[in-house]
Amino acid sequence: MLDIQPVWFFVLAVNFFVLLFVLNAILFKPLMKIFKEREDTVKGNLDTARDMRDKSDEGIARLNRELAESRSKSKEMFETIKNEGLSRQRETLSAAEAEAVAILDKAKAEIKAEAEKARQALRADVDKFSDEIVRKLVKA
Repeated sequence: MLDIQPVWFFVLAVNFFVLLFVLNAILFKPLMKIFKEREDTVKGNLDTARDMRDKSDEGIARLNRELAESRSKSKEMFETIKNEGLSRQRETLSAAEAEAVAILDKAKAEIKAEAEKARQALRADVDKFSDEIVRKLVKA
């Protein structure tokens, strides 16, 4: 049967506790310290990554806002410039139309004056021709 001697039991128990104490000091505490540092590092990296993601999301949102503002400003500028161009076009067309009307009126007036001149010249010739016809008829 199994014979347990108290002295050896005590020696083994002391040996076990001494070995446990030595391993705790040499192996377990450094390993636990390394595990704790690794866990802290991973948590720190995760927090940093979260912060960076939040900052990038904020940056993207700010960029989108600025882009929308720029688009609206450029659209307003485009509309303003377009309206200015249309008003200048209308002014230019009105000025050209007025100039064309003035030129046409002037040309009509000149034609009318020349036609009146030609009529007066023909009237003078008509009077002369009628006098000559009457003279020839009277002579004949």
